Amino acid sequence: MKLDTMKGLRRSHYCGEVPNEPQEVVVCGFADRVRDMGNLIFINLRDRTGLVQLAFNDNTDRAVFEKAQQVKSEFVLMAKGMVQKRESVNKKLKTGEIEIIVTDLRILSKAETTPFEVTNSDKVNEELKLKYRYLDLRNPNLQKNMIMRHKIAQVTREYFYQNGFLEIETPMMMKSTPEGARDYLVPSRVHAGKFYALPQSPQIYKQLLMVSGYDRYIQLARCFRDEDLRADRQPEFTQIDLEMSFVDAEDIQECIEGYVQTLFKQVLDVEIKTPVERITFADSMSRFGTDKPDTRFGMEICDITNAVKDIDFVVFKSAIEQGGSVRAINVKNGADVYTRKAIDKLIEHAKGIGAKGLAYIRWADEPNCSFKKFLADGDLERICEATDAQKGDLVLICADKDNVVLPTLGALRLICAKKLEIIPEGQYNFVWITEMPFFEKDEETGEWIAMHHPFTMPMEECLEYLDTDQGNVRAKAWDLVLNGTELSSGSMRITDFELQQKMFEALGMSDEEIEAKFGFLVDAYRYAAPPHGGMGIGLDRLAMIMCKAESLRDVVAFPKVQNASELMSACPSEVDEKQLDELHIKTVVEE
Repeated sequence: MKLDTMKGLRRSHYCGEVPNEPQEVVVCGFADRVRDMGNLIFINLRDRTGLVQLAFNDNTDRAVFEKAQQVKSEFVLMAKGMVQKRESVNKKLKTGEIEIIVTDLRILSKAETTPFEVTNSDKVNEELKLKYRYLDLRNPNLQKNMIMRHKIAQVTREYFYQNGFLEIETPMMMKSTPEGARDYLVPSRVHAGKFYALPQSPQIYKQLLMVSGYDRYIQLARCFRDEDLRADRQPEFTQIDLEMSFVDAEDIQECIEGYVQTLFKQVLDVEIKTPVERITFADSMSRFGTDKPDTRFGMEICDITNAVKDIDFVVFKSAIEQGGSVRAINVKNGADVYTRKAIDKLIEHAKGIGAKGLAYIRWADEPNCSFKKFLADGDLERICEATDAQKGDLVLICADKDNVVLPTLGALRLICAKKLEIIPEGQYNFVWITEMPFFEKDEETGEWIAMHHPFTMPMEECLEYLDTDQGNVRAKAWDLVLNGTELSSGSMRITDFELQQKMFEALGMSDEEIEAKFGFLVDAYRYAAPPHGGMGIGLDRLAMIMCKAESLRDVVAFPKVQNASELMSACPSEVDEKQLDELHIKTVVEE
């Protein structure tokens, strides 16, 4: 088959934007579906805006008609013709009331039979789709996601530009510094045995920009972390990175509230109420069992320690005596949904998180309590009153140390909410989690380590605890959470040279280690730095939620799989010995 050229024709309209009125148009795209009915041929032509129907009939030039007979799915076409009303309207299409009577058809590229039907790729094996990602990206659902991601980036830039931010690029190859995850390293050809690191974030550079007097910085920054993947994680990702000088935490949060309000209105036409609710880290853990709570529904955790402290049940008594607590969630109207068999699955799930077990009260016709034989008169009533349990409810109870009880009930809260289908669709609940702990204890070593990067400012009232009570030190740090997903972390930064030195020491860093890893930043602070703080918002996660996608793969053009490889291009891959020699590298084969 001889292929045509575009010579003499120029596209006048996208397929999904052909006007609903008689006129001559030129459209381009992929053949989505071909229906050859003998004396009639219909071709649905598809581009990123949608579909339009091309029609060929007895009045069509014979050469054009015969060319249409050769068209197969995914051929690349260009067509000129007159727009006219369709006899049978397709209400599912934006252009469903019209069709194009083709007078000139160009076959620009032909396609072999594809490994799967592009428009039905949602039902295809994930690995096959990722191997042929360029085909899957033709799927209208994925294209819709990519277009929305573009709009998110566009609105983002416009909002921050209008609010006085400067977009400044920071290096993609930098010094390796500890930021919580493994670095991707880039060997230097010129400096034998030395390495650059791909940035986990532009953290140090954006702070240096504040030192340099650029008081409002923004960047859609590419970041890299060598860590295990999940549905909401990729080894390379995009961060809406910002930093502001001469502000406090409330100024930064107010700016971001304006951003999400503008973004959701312009992209989804959804109103976001501000100010966004603020919950302290401690309250979030106590109420929801997590520091990234989904607040679209209730079922909050309640502390029933006082209500059960006199019950002669060893599980409760032991937990209380060891400084733990007894807590519960009331799964409203859960008694009918959760049979004994279903409750057993919840118990197994709780054990998988770390709990020793799970007690329960299932109130169908009568309250059925799993620890009934230990109850005295009035005990059951006190528990039901403490949990607001009524007929039809299921109460799940966990007793242990708080670091076991809270995440266990937090996870069960989400499982039960999904099972009961009480999480409202189309609702976007933002929440600020504030007063984050500065340190967390390493369970293996018993040492206190920073929960955030070492430049985070502690709250003033906690400075006295730095050396004596590290578990009580709270940071001027916050997270932005949307529907149970953490979108962003932010903080005020340390700008006092002496305090920064003290924080390094509190983290167990020697003077030599400080100089080797952060010497240039510490030196910069010697020349004065304005008070500043900032955030990094995950663009990929934000797009995933706004697109209602199940995975980051659905909003990233060319994603990696769980082992950080890309199936389409088969990377990472081996390189030849010459390249390795130039980089002063030898590979070791594991036996």
